[in-house]
Amino acid sequence: MLRQVGQGIHWGDGHQRQRQPPRWFLRKLHGRGNQVVRRKEQKKAAFIGEYSAHVFLDYPSSAVKDPTNTDVADDLERILVASKPQVIYTHNLADKHDTHVATALRAIRALRELPRDSRPQHLYGCEVWRNLDWLNDNDKIVFNVEAHENLAMALVGVFDSQVCGGKRYDLATMGRRRANATYLASHGVDESTSLIFGIDLTPLVEDEQLDVGEYVDGFIHRFAKEVSSRIAKLS
Repeated sequence: MLRQVGQGIHWGDGHQRQRQPPRWFLRKLHGRGNQVVRRKEQKKAAFIGEYSAHVFLDYPSSAVKDPTNTDVADDLERILVASKPQVIYTHNLADKHDTHVATALRAIRALRELPRDSRPQHLYGCEVWRNLDWLNDNDKIVFNVEAHENLAMALVGVFDSQVCGGKRYDLATMGRRRANATYLASHGVDESTSLIFGIDLTPLVEDEQLDVGEYVDGFIHRFAKEVSSRIAKLS
């Protein structure tokens, strides 16, 4: 089976201090040194994933999170014009990490600036700093990622500076995907061993007048309604 070749965009500059750096990760690499290590790791991931291209924007997190800074969206718009992607995966807007939510918002801003015939067919927000298993099943976008599990494990494991810095992203990421596959349906056998849940953000690209906050609130309200309805039915 052939894998689809994609492109990656790395927004941040990796300028964060490590959490409890391991012995091998020299403390002198704080600051600019961290950026060198993170860049090397991302290049390794791009090689393993056979990306056709990977772009480093090297913005500090503060710039990505600044809604008045248009440079980030402008740079992304130029990349999109050149690469013409049909499907884009970004962070989901219910993520609890400010930089991740800002990244999704800047992506939406850039995509809305493109001519309609140049916009991608799909924009999906995926799980990182908040699972999407809470979405109603008919609101979930389900990605079956059980193929090439060896490559998936290599991709999440290549970031030694983060994994060995006190956060087992490798185990957590693969565990979440397996849990998604098992807990998706309560009365059926597993149809996959690994699933990623996404939220469809495409309507926000198709309709510039659609309010981002109200759109996300719709998913939350439908979830709350389902929970309330089940409690009322069984009380």
